[in-house]
Amino acid sequence: MKQSVVLSQYLQIALDLATRIAKGELPEGSRIYGRSVMASEYNVSPETIRRALRLLADMKVVEIKPQSGAVVLSADSARRYIANFEENADVRVLRRQLKDMMEEATDLHHRIADTIAALVKSRETFAAAGEPLPNYEVPVPKGSPITGKSIGALKFWQSTGGTIVAIRRGQTVILSPGPYAELYGGDIIVLVGTPAAAEAAHHLVTAKE
Repeated sequence: MKQSVVLSQYLQIALDLATRIAKGELPEGSRIYGRSVMASEYNVSPETIRRALRLLADMKVVEIKPQSGAVVLSADSARRYIANFEENADVRVLRRQLKDMMEEATDLHHRIADTIAALVKSRETFAAAGEPLPNYEVPVPKGSPITGKSIGALKFWQSTGGTIVAIRRGQTVILSPGPYAELYGGDIIVLVGTPAAAEAAHHLVTAKE
């Protein structure tokens, strides 16, 4: 489903005027009402109307004449403005979607870290009752198809059902790696999950592409 974009008032007005010009409702050579009249029509300030007309003037849709308002120059330019606007709107939607996904990924990472902390605390609380935290080590072989790929790109949790709590890389231990952490041959993945999750992780790091 295509997302909508909330536009600034002057952009909405410029798009509406360009649409009316493209349809011939405001023919070439006709004079557009003064800023005060248009401000009343659109229920905005004269400054907002000025910005909308200035935008259309820059695109050669209208010409602003001092003391006499704006005159419609070209319906073709209006159509080009509308086409360019729709392309830019798509870019705005994609940027909004990317921002939302990054915020969701950050939130998910924090929730996973909180859950791991709770599990560790639970392990400490119930250690005497024989309730060890189920964690496994999965080595990443040299030449693994996942080399250089991030945890998020691999959809590790969705693919295995296990949560990576640490990555051992030589003498370095990366705790609570986020979705952008990349995996490399020689790494040892420490994950929390079931035996089935550990098996699925093993297949993921060794499967041939």
